Amino acid sequence: MLSVFAKRLKAARLAAKISQERLGVLAGIDEMSASARMNQYERGKHAPDYTMVHRLSTVLDVPEAYFYAAADDEATLLLKFHRLTAPQRAVALALLSEL
Repeated sequence: MLSVFAKRLKAARLAAKISQERLGVLAGIDEMSASARMNQYERGKHAPDYTMVHRLSTVLDVPEAYFYAAADDEATLLLKFHRLTAPQRAVALALLSEL
C-alpha cells in the first residue's frame, strides 16, 4: 500500500502536468537522477527530507501539510485554502469559526 506522501506527491505532480524528471529538476535534483528519485518517492520506497518536501511543495504550489493529510477531504481543503488570497483566507476562517 502506498504511503500518504507517495499518493499525494503523485496526485500533485499529475495535476501540475509535469513529468517526474521535470519535477525533480525543478526541485533541485541532478538531471541524471531526478526521474529515478521522484519515482522512488512516488512508490514510497524512499521518503524525502523536509528540505526536499519544501522544494517539491514550492514547485507544485501546494502546502507541505498537503503531502501528509491522511483524509482526502482534508487534503482538498488544504489545497483550496493555500490558493486563496489573504482577504479570502480571512473570510474562510471567519465562516469556519461560525460553524
